[in-house]
Amino acid sequence: MGSVFVLGGEQTDFSRNWKKEGKDVVDLLVASVHAALERTQVDPADVEVAHVGNFAGELYSKQGHLGAFFLEADPRFLGIPTARHEAACASGSIALQAAAAEIEAGRYSLACVVGVEQMKTVSPKDGGEFLGTAAWYSREAEGVEFPFPKLFGRLGDVYRDRYGMRYEHLAALSRINYENARRNPLAQTRQWYVEKELDTSETETNPVIGGPVRLSDCSQITDGAAAVFLASEESARRYAQTRGLSLEDLPRIKGWGQRTGSMLFEEKVRQSEGQPYVLPHVQQTVADALSRAEMADVFAVDGIETHDCFTTSEYMAIDHFGLTAPGESWKAIEEGVIAFGGKLPMNPSGGLIGGGHPVGATGVRMFVDAWKQVSGNAGDYQVEGARNFATLNLGGSGTTSICYIVGR
Repeated sequence: MGSVFVLGGEQTDFSRNWKKEGKDVVDLLVASVHAALERTQVDPADVEVAHVGNFAGELYSKQGHLGAFFLEADPRFLGIPTARHEAACASGSIALQAAAAEIEAGRYSLACVVGVEQMKTVSPKDGGEFLGTAAWYSREAEGVEFPFPKLFGRLGDVYRDRYGMRYEHLAALSRINYENARRNPLAQTRQWYVEKELDTSETETNPVIGGPVRLSDCSQITDGAAAVFLASEESARRYAQTRGLSLEDLPRIKGWGQRTGSMLFEEKVRQSEGQPYVLPHVQQTVADALSRAEMADVFAVDGIETHDCFTTSEYMAIDHFGLTAPGESWKAIEEGVIAFGGKLPMNPSGGLIGGGHPVGATGVRMFVDAWKQVSGNAGDYQVEGARNFATLNLGGSGTTSICYIVGR
């Protein structure tokens, strides 16, 4: 099985409202591909296949068949095979899995993967209804206002009941992500003014949404896209040689893991009773990626981009990655382990809370940030000396779980 190399990629500015600009989801997709081509200087004529991750284009944009729109980015793409992939908030990572598998199988040598979602086309109420389809809609979301904050609020309840989690630690995660986003020139909240009271207390402007989850614990409604190029060893070698690089200079996928849990969140909770981890399949996803990367533990990587759709999901990721013992995620927060400049920074980009969460694009955006970090292209949010970076992307209420380790 051959290696899959990462030539690079880019994302759009997640602060933009594309509908207000008179543009649609196709414009968004095309913009990300153009940005990735400019960043990498890949020749469009060399791209052999494309995979597009998208969650709900039919709902938000009244548009399906998004894979075919990849051809709109450049006339030289005409005729190449394309496909669209969906796995809720993990749609982008599913698209990456498909592209990587094709390269490993020898079908193609250079692939483009795009994640895209235009969400600011509808009201927050309708958007919340659309997001409910990522859960078991008829049993978890129908008739429920903003179902996903409530589902991930329930995750916080489970941690509180089993391990005694305190809200102050969730508030600290929110602060870290907003602060990190200020360094990221493409983050949605980089210019927001966030008062300290907003993420430390329940106020009229920071109400409780579900369980311990308050408004400041939630990720953003975002228009965004990200694109990245994956290559076989042969194609990567040619790319490196034309730029005066060696193959070893190019990052590659060192490890990956993918697991699926039960759709109903309460069924996940029931299945994990008496076990150390709240979502055992997520912990196994990470363990699979580390094993494939031949890494003894998570401290072999230099940073993590994780799925903080809510602060509770990031709190879960801390102990599921193995930064602490199960139920002790608060220690990594209090001790500054996950802070920018800490032993193992988490979400230096700002994550989903600070950076933005265009649902179908998030997995690819994380992956692009992992590439930026290990190739030294992360700018003001660069983790010094980073050679290996992990991502964890979740779909639904933690149902689909995908982890990548990208490194040199």
